[in-house]
Amino acid sequence: MAWVDVTCAPMQIHTTIVAFRQSLAVERAAGRTVGVVPTMGFLHAGHMSLIEQAARDCDAVVVTVFVNPLQFAPGEDLSAYPRDPEGDAAKAAATGATMLFAPAADEMYPEPVLTTVSVAGVSGTMEGAARPTHFSGVATVVAKLFSIVGQSRAYFGEKDFQQLAVVRAMARDLSIPVEVVGCPIVREPDGLALSSRNVYLTPEGRRAAPVLRRALAAGSELIVGGVTDADEIRRSMAAVVRLEPEADLDYVEVADPLTLTPLTVCDSSARLLIAARFGRARLIDNISAGQR
Repeated sequence: MAWVDVTCAPMQIHTTIVAFRQSLAVERAAGRTVGVVPTMGFLHAGHMSLIEQAARDCDAVVVTVFVNPLQFAPGEDLSAYPRDPEGDAAKAAATGATMLFAPAADEMYPEPVLTTVSVAGVSGTMEGAARPTHFSGVATVVAKLFSIVGQSRAYFGEKDFQQLAVVRAMARDLSIPVEVVGCPIVREPDGLALSSRNVYLTPEGRRAAPVLRRALAAGSELIVGGVTDADEIRRSMAAVVRLEPEADLDYVEVADPLTLTPLTVCDSSARLLIAARFGRARLIDNISAGQR
């Protein structure tokens, strides 16, 4: 399906920055508050929970759908990234969106990108270490989307916890008039965090993938029980994953929830994070210490 720059009741669909900004100006002139849910599409229940929260908080709810090439390194799954534009439009409208912005790559980046945004510190570990160019791509496209949308509340899922920390730091440091709101992870009944990349799981991988949530729970239980040695927590989480033959562990971490600095001594304020591969699918997950 090719996106068409039209207005359809009750949700507007835009593919150009100019038309999108004009529609937002109309909303603000009418005194309406704006909430934005930035996505790469292939919407699932996790995205829809963000849209629902935005609809509870704001008068106008914008969903952006853009598979951002800047956050994919050579050899990563840009061309194969799952897409469902018709389904995305239907789900966004049904969940409370009043406007959809779905630009093509040459609309967002009509010229080679000479200006990028890099967030030091919080982006350097875990996903930043595994994918060195990823967070610069994320911060750059989100900064551009925030510039286009203007004053608003932006909703991100806590499943991508490091991304959320990067976006918050970027918005704060650059004095962007956007309030960044983190929303709880949505999970399958067996504990697997919803992700667009779950589509890559084989039946065997899908059976195995909830081990990530079990590993996080094991670490959390130790902290609740009084263990403060972060290395012991890491070893416990890693041991759970290594019992699952379908899982190839990438990292486990016990980190400060604001800076994501790895901890040596932890308490119930710590954030537990994990990543592993299940065949083609590389999945991440996290919980707050004390969660079960």
